[in-house]
Amino acid sequence: MKKVRLGVYSAILSFAMTLTGALSPSIMYANDNPAIEGNKEADMKVTLLGTGSPLLSMERFGTSTLIEAGSEKLLFDAGRGAALRLNQINVLPGEINKLFITHLHSDHLIGIPDIWLTGTLTTTGHRSTEFEVWGPTGTKQMMEDLKKAFKPDIDTRIENGYIVPTGAETIGHDIEPGVVYEKNGVQVIAFLVDHDIDPAYGYRINYKGRSVVISGDTSYNENIIKYGKGVDLLIHEVIAARPEDLKKIKAFNKIVSIHTTPEQAGKVFQLTRPKLAVYTHIVLLGDLSEPEANLLYRTQSVYDGNVIVGNDLMTFEIGKNVTAKQLKYTWIP
Repeated sequence: MKKVRLGVYSAILSFAMTLTGALSPSIMYANDNPAIEGNKEADMKVTLLGTGSPLLSMERFGTSTLIEAGSEKLLFDAGRGAALRLNQINVLPGEINKLFITHLHSDHLIGIPDIWLTGTLTTTGHRSTEFEVWGPTGTKQMMEDLKKAFKPDIDTRIENGYIVPTGAETIGHDIEPGVVYEKNGVQVIAFLVDHDIDPAYGYRINYKGRSVVISGDTSYNENIIKYGKGVDLLIHEVIAARPEDLKKIKAFNKIVSIHTTPEQAGKVFQLTRPKLAVYTHIVLLGDLSEPEANLLYRTQSVYDGNVIVGNDLMTFEIGKNVTAKQLKYTWIP
């Protein structure tokens, strides 16, 4: 039987912040208050499309973050299922033509062909402008190779008039640290971070005096502190493993060394003092459960500010205050 998707805000977590960063959390349910509205004064909107890692999960898709500022829709990384998550928030893949990549690991890239090519179809946006991608050295070559890999598909669709040819074109940029994009009042700054692939980048996005920093995959890094000081929203990766597993499994120690533990992230937050910090790219090694990982407790042992564990389809509206909402979808027969 055909499934029907119903999109509802099942719960809204409002974080009303003062200029001092004091947190006043409340949970409101749509059934109790159907007139719940967003932050009308928001200048930026951030959606965590995927908060997972290379590990397979139906709850946490691959890492991907959408930032909407004015007329701009900017996507950062395109992990597994990113196009599906876009569909769930009523954004067509064809509306996305600007993608920024933190590094060239597959879990941050595997959703690119889906967003790029599905977005060319009439039913999913009929993209009429080039698909433009910024990322580390190798990004330009990767996009050229993807065009070669999908050439039969693209040629057939163009020949039959299914797509606008320009929408299937790609433009790849190999970036260096610094300002990599500036248009319509939106500025994107790339900075180097520490991972096991070189180069790897984090990003700072500025718009109308508001700011968001995305750490990318990294161990504890001074550049995140430099570019993250005083931001409205700091989106940071995190990793956790049982101490006994670290003793038994050597590979786990290497993996932990190229990521950031909750205590290390807490130190970053303590030095940057964002209005709100949120975890994404949540890596739990072994069969460690999220409750057992105690991410918030461990973070707050060294950080006294506002931090939450992100979920897929969590959105943040950034104005004078930062408002967080959790969007969930229900499927019925």
